Amino acid sequence: MRHNKSGRRLGRNSSHRAAMMRNMVTSILEHEKITTTDARAKELRKVVDRMITLGKRGDLHARRQATRVLRDRNVVGKLFELIGPRYKDRPGGYTRIIKLGRRLGDKAPQVIIELVEEEFAPRTRKAMASEETAAPVEEQAPVEEVAEASEETEKGE
Repeated sequence: MRHNKSGRRLGRNSSHRAAMMRNMVTSILEHEKITTTDARAKELRKVVDRMITLGKRGDLHARRQATRVLRDRNVVGKLFELIGPRYKDRPGGYTRIIKLGRRLGDKAPQVIIELVEEEFAPRTRKAMASEETAAPVEEQAPVEEVAEASEETEKGE
């Protein structure tokens, strides 16, 4: 029985699982979006949120804690200089999981896990369609007026 044993095992031993999570966290913070399976993404979300919280703290101890998990020093710098300040006012929920369907080979459910962008809200087809219908049509200047204006500038020279 697995009572009080939280977390998915993902078909790997503990060292392999830890290494895989470290690689995936480094990749998502570097590229801000990755494609993986649903179970891996749900486990990855916990670690990514923890890293971004460290990035928000921004002190030396937090940087050293993040360096223990992340594989690339450039990604640690990006976490503390760009990603952490981006989410300084957000209390949590830094990632979004979008379902893609099933993988062809083994029918595993595929997802995209990405960092939530504060500046750019996700646009759905419905929202884009309503923007197109609600956008006012700008009137273009008649061609005759433009031609008259260009003739006046030629005469003035």
